[in-house]
Amino acid sequence: MPIKSKLILPFAAQIHQKIKRDAKNAVKDQDKIFTKLIKKARKTKFGIDHNFNAIKKFADYKSIVPIRDYEQLSGYIELIKHGKRDILWPGVPKYFAKTSGTTSGAKYIPLSNESTPLHISTARNATLNHAYLSKNLEIFDGKLIFLSGSPTLDSVANIPTGRLSGIVNHEVPNWIQRSQMPSFNTNCIDDWEEKLDTIIDETLSEDMRLISGIPPWVQMYYEKLLERTKKATVKEIFPNFSLFVYGGVNFEPYRKILENLTGERILSLETYPASEGFIAFQDQVENEGLLLNTNAGLFYEFVPTDQIFSENPDRLGLRDVELDKDYAILLTSNAGLWSYNIGDTVKFVSKDPYRVVVSGRIKHFISAFGEHVIAQEVEKAFLTAVNKYNLEVVEFTVAPNINPDKNKSAYHEWFFEFRKEPVDNFIDIEKTIDEHLQQQNSYYKDLRDGNILDQLKITSLRQNAFRSHMESLGKLGGQNKVPRLSNDRKIAESLMRF
Repeated sequence: MPIKSKLILPFAAQIHQKIKRDAKNAVKDQDKIFTKLIKKARKTKFGIDHNFNAIKKFADYKSIVPIRDYEQLSGYIELIKHGKRDILWPGVPKYFAKTSGTTSGAKYIPLSNESTPLHISTARNATLNHAYLSKNLEIFDGKLIFLSGSPTLDSVANIPTGRLSGIVNHEVPNWIQRSQMPSFNTNCIDDWEEKLDTIIDETLSEDMRLISGIPPWVQMYYEKLLERTKKATVKEIFPNFSLFVYGGVNFEPYRKILENLTGERILSLETYPASEGFIAFQDQVENEGLLLNTNAGLFYEFVPTDQIFSENPDRLGLRDVELDKDYAILLTSNAGLWSYNIGDTVKFVSKDPYRVVVSGRIKHFISAFGEHVIAQEVEKAFLTAVNKYNLEVVEFTVAPNINPDKNKSAYHEWFFEFRKEPVDNFIDIEKTIDEHLQQQNSYYKDLRDGNILDQLKITSLRQNAFRSHMESLGKLGGQNKVPRLSNDRKIAESLMRF
């Protein structure tokens, strides 16, 4: 075993044991974290507004602190953005993680001095644990690549602000930085095509062993590598490549394509990071489920998905969850989020230890490629085109087309049922909608700029197609509606019959 692997082995063994201990003590740790968070935030504006001094137990907390999403928390965030201290958490945030995709535009998620290191340590621990279990510590003897957002940060009220993946670049420990690629300067390149070419320049002759990123971006990296080298597989270029790390996007639609490009099946490590906290990670080499990260500054609540919009939903702590039931996940964090609804739903596949799978989103969305396009964005873009071209549309819905015809990029497919079909073709309409979506959603724009997604395409359906679709489901009339968008092709395939 090379020297670096030998040095890391005892540390990896310690991390593995810690993960096992944390998994056994999950409920106790959650109780301790809850008490600590309430005590720490008592003198903040939020703590005073919600009478944290009266909170002795979880039942008290639930009766005082309501469930909130970003819009409902944004008043407190605005105070921080205007330079106020001690609002959600003592002091001011260390960073703002900026994301898009809400009715109020960009979200500014606070990261504190306490929470920020836990994003890094959890990613480190997940990787070390996986390497230890798979006896693959040699990944640390070569180079590691993280395909991430730009580490260039803006400033809001003197708080460094940017995407989480960019922020993480400023926090990577020294022992990883020496092996990490691409270089900081390359990561700062805005243009994705230029950035990717430069990444290939830097990595082509290196001993790449771990590759991390969202699957569609990694796919593009692989394809450009093969185009540049004229090799048949990525393993011919990087023979020691042995671990693929991903998160945020379902890997399965990409698995076959990526394995064909790689040349063989590579071990993979799934993680569940979010700007709000690092929620879970794969703690086994194989098998279903991600271990809930229960000892890292986050307190979890779980609401049955059929109750999440009820006036008084059940709010369960970890000890009360059931297997194979969909829950909306709420986070209370050491960055000042309180019963925060992140919009994800999870399902427990194990309670000993507590492992989850991400089962969906509470609201309809498309994020097949990490774009996080929501209904409001789609409807605004749609109305822009309707008004500009005087369209008469009975109904519409949107779905991703992940596997289009050969040699074509993926795209969003818009299914329109026109009352009166436009005389001209759809090219101008498609362009208008696409441009308006890019203006609203930076993730979608990045994917378009990077040629991961092609311009959206309109498919025209015959008269009464949507009615026939709903009738086939037994959902014609009443309050039943066709979702404006979905993250799979089920509705699309049904509509294609019409």
